[in-house]
Amino acid sequence: QVQLVESGGGLVQAGGSLRLSCAASGIIFSIATMGWFRQAPGKQRELVAHITRRFSTDYADSVKGRFTISRDNAKNTVYLRMNSLKPEDTAVYYCNAVDSTTSGLKEIYHTWGQGTQVTVSS
Repeated sequence: QVQLVESGGGLVQAGGSLRLSCAASGIIFSIATMGWFRQAPGKQRELVAHITRRFSTDYADSVKGRFTISRDNAKNTVYLRMNSLKPEDTAVYYCNAVDSTTSGLKEIYHTWGQGTQVTVSS
């Protein structure tokens, strides 16, 4: 059974930093491409960063240069370091394994974790 547990969110002022963690179980983590998604109120969930099994990374333009994704295969955990946070980064953040489709990278598992709330005040 796949389980994704996100943590590390909180309330921070604009310009501040947070580090999110996602512990995964029930998947072969070391070969999975892992992604961080976020969903703001009234908006669709979007992929903001992903990291391949070979540690290649990519980011959405909106977070490039401010967010850093990393992984620890020994702990089955993926991280998201978020610096220079902006009010528009306010959202619930989730992780999932991702795969390439004709429509781009999509989540593999339909079961999501509870997410972790990030709120950035101006």
